[in-house]
Amino acid sequence: MNKSILVTGGAGFIGANFVIDWLAESDAPVINLDCLTYAGNMENLASLQGDERHIFVKGSIGDSSLLSELLEKYQPCAIVNFAAESHVDRSIHAPEDFIQTNIVGSFRLLEAARGYWNDLSADDKTAFRFLHVSTDEVYGSLKKEDPAFSESNRYEPNSPYSASKAASDHLVRAYHHTYGLPVLTTNCSNNYGPYQFPEKLIPLLIANALADKALPVYGDGQQIRDWLYVGDHCSGIRCVLAAGRVGETYNIGGWNEMANLDIVDTVCALLDESRPRTDGKSYREQITFVTDRPGHDRRYAIDASKIERELGWKPAETFATGIRKTIQWYLDNTEWIAHVQSGTYRDWVEKNYAERN
Repeated sequence: MNKSILVTGGAGFIGANFVIDWLAESDAPVINLDCLTYAGNMENLASLQGDERHIFVKGSIGDSSLLSELLEKYQPCAIVNFAAESHVDRSIHAPEDFIQTNIVGSFRLLEAARGYWNDLSADDKTAFRFLHVSTDEVYGSLKKEDPAFSESNRYEPNSPYSASKAASDHLVRAYHHTYGLPVLTTNCSNNYGPYQFPEKLIPLLIANALADKALPVYGDGQQIRDWLYVGDHCSGIRCVLAAGRVGETYNIGGWNEMANLDIVDTVCALLDESRPRTDGKSYREQITFVTDRPGHDRRYAIDASKIERELGWKPAETFATGIRKTIQWYLDNTEWIAHVQSGTYRDWVEKNYAERN
């Protein structure tokens, strides 16, 4: 078996960051499978152009024959599954896409992996890993006084998105316990950083602020999330892939619980400092409170002590350092923002936020 890995969803936000970081840290080639939906973007991978270690294939994890062909051809020692529909609001408007990708697609990927793994030599079977990237949203919502989510929390998903991710997590677990497939699962908190599609809170705030548009805040803005810089998430996944115990789940978090309104205030303050408005006013003037989304979970929090205790991993970035890096990246890459904000994206934003005003 060679040392290549198959990464699914590697042109999306987290997947692209992982592929770039992986190739910066390792000479092991990456076969990158992505179907390039609205959130998959080849511009995310522009820095890898001409790098022979990066092999991009346009396709879906729902395509069983393509999966088998790629596994047979490249003989990877691991599969890292980022491929997913991941935006809660979109799952409310169009849940079927989430069922097809996150459940059916994950099933077909597992089936292809099982067939491939069964035919490996004994040593290669022992070395192989299937790492499934999931979310803290599968655990449901926390009250303010509740302890943070640990790996032993029961699943209580509250949106079509989180329910579909929970289903995929259960399938991964079942394939280990039923077939012996050597799996690992990671559940992360809210990611932020370079290349994030501007439907998510932080890049949406930056893009709207720079365009002199409203900064929409759901409800009272007191929904609490744990925030994880994407570079830290990628290093956590590499750590789990290298040393995690087969069949185990590892929560990856940033130890940064903050209310959404505090995130908005922080982004506005840093933009006031880095790119002041021409009229001298604060970007806070653009904050607009809109009707909350249905079933909006009040609080998520990740207890990331298991991965630190067992594998020695902890985040390198605080929110203060990570958000500065993130804002600077978006200020330096305004063309990237313009290119991803296509007509389809503008239609989506109008649909999602106009009805809440």
